Amino acid sequence: MAFSSFFNLIFAPLLKLPTLAAIIVISFLISLLIIVITKFATDQALMKRLKDEIKEYQKQAKELRSEPAKAMEIQKKAMEVNTKYMMHSFKPTLITFIPIILIFGWMSSTFAYESIKPGQEFSITSFFGNGATGNVQISSSEGINIIGNKAQKIENSQATWKLRGDEGEHILELTYGDEKQQTSVLITNSNKYINPLKKTSGSIKSIKINYNKLIVLPIGYKNWFGWLGTYIWSSIAFTMILRKIMKIY
Repeated sequence: MAFSSFFNLIFAPLLKLPTLAAIIVISFLISLLIIVITKFATDQALMKRLKDEIKEYQKQAKELRSEPAKAMEIQKKAMEVNTKYMMHSFKPTLITFIPIILIFGWMSSTFAYESIKPGQEFSITSFFGNGATGNVQISSSEGINIIGNKAQKIENSQATWKLRGDEGEHILELTYGDEKQQTSVLITNSNKYINPLKKTSGSIKSIKINYNKLIVLPIGYKNWFGWLGTYIWSSIAFTMILRKIMKIY
């Protein structure tokens, strides 16, 4: 939660942009950070020499295709140099690993789903252990309208309700026999949402708010360009360009 608030503050101006623009800018900033750290945390003269050696060994190996024994010896030398190269290039990864993981966690909690708008129909699902039968009932705080029956029959170890509500954070309570479990749902016009899955103990194993996946770039198989897909292709492009501009080996 603390890291989430920190990144919300740091990236506050970007959150006012369209989601696609925000993710591309964040991707550029992360790529730039990695490239700058790589440049100053590694001996670039050494990295260039090792890379040139690898290319030279690869060239020699191709020329010796008709002589397998010599080609294998050259490939062995190339692998040794490549190992040295990888060891030196691993240092920036160690430096940036934790910050990037934290940023990824924040992006997942910010860009993975569409928020639930006031008056918009949504659903929640409760999941049970094997063998659970009977009905489970839902109740809510003021401002939530339950569509259909409050009591739902457990089928295939789960039960689902449809709801809609007013703006704000609401408490939903499920009752199964003597067991009661609660979860929260946020209804807002802003791009915010609460973690969709709450794990619980007892017969009710978990409760899930069924948010719609946020499609950042609606192309590809089944519109699979969410925040992660968009980040990956943009970061690859930025990294290639920045490495060339800053002469990173």
